[in-house]
Amino acid sequence: MAKGLERVIAVVNGKGGVGKTTITANIGGMLAASGYRVLLVDMDPQGNLAEELGFTQSEANDDGLALAQTLAFGSDPQAIEGIRENLDVLAGGPHLDMAAAGLTMKAQKDPKGAKTALAAALGQICGNYDLIFIDCPPGQETLQQAALAAARWALIPVKTDASSRKGLRDVARRLDAVVDINPDLDLLGVVLFGVNRSARRVSDSARDAIYRDLGADAPVLSTAIRHAEAAAQESRERGMLSFELEEAVLAAPKWWELRRSDTQHDGPRSKSAVGLAEDFQALGEEIINRITASEGQGSGEARTMAGGAR
Repeated sequence: MAKGLERVIAVVNGKGGVGKTTITANIGGMLAASGYRVLLVDMDPQGNLAEELGFTQSEANDDGLALAQTLAFGSDPQAIEGIRENLDVLAGGPHLDMAAAGLTMKAQKDPKGAKTALAAALGQICGNYDLIFIDCPPGQETLQQAALAAARWALIPVKTDASSRKGLRDVARRLDAVVDINPDLDLLGVVLFGVNRSARRVSDSARDAIYRDLGADAPVLSTAIRHAEAAAQESRERGMLSFELEEAVLAAPKWWELRRSDTQHDGPRSKSAVGLAEDFQALGEEIINRITASEGQGSGEARTMAGGAR
């Protein structure tokens, strides 16, 4: 593991639609708001991280061109700065298909160089950040391998259905594919996403299945992200993260205030945003605590990380 990449977290699963991008955006944004310097790396050709963060139509969004050039040709990484305070982004998008093709060709002559392309890029800028999260694509094995080769930790979101849990086996295979060049890569945890809070038996059954797949000591996180479709949809439509939506909802005028003043309110309305934001806060704290515990409670740097905003 190259120096400075000890806090790089790859959010990965071999299946789409399990919450990778939503978790990357919300945990990264929340920690940035808490005072951590955070970089988000969108390795997905779909580029959905821009939608989650609300900069899809921004001139700064290059649909992954800069990141693709960095991966394919080794050019200096150019992050989009200030997406939020303390939050920068290496944007993804369709140009990453070109990078994937380039890495596949490179792998024929230089397999290690193809796998370490992202690690080499992040090594140039990792000193600017406390944490780096990589949003991995569900497909594009070359891009997934590059992400995992750059990461110290793998965070795996899964849903409770059996189909989404199949992605765990794909992740295990991809972990094995990079362990020769990144032996420090470890599993940070598995997190349940899109959970129906009233279906406790379903969640317990899913956790049991994960333990059967990964072993009794698998790090299944205690935090689960609830299913809150209205809040999730409104977050994407408004380009707001869950905690930002929560703040807007709580600050909105009450219905009787609107009726008394005979005015209309076109702000956020999703009351479930409050609970969803609480889930992401709990997940962020659990992630920080696990990394801190691994680094050792005795170090001053670990204590700083556990302490939140600086």
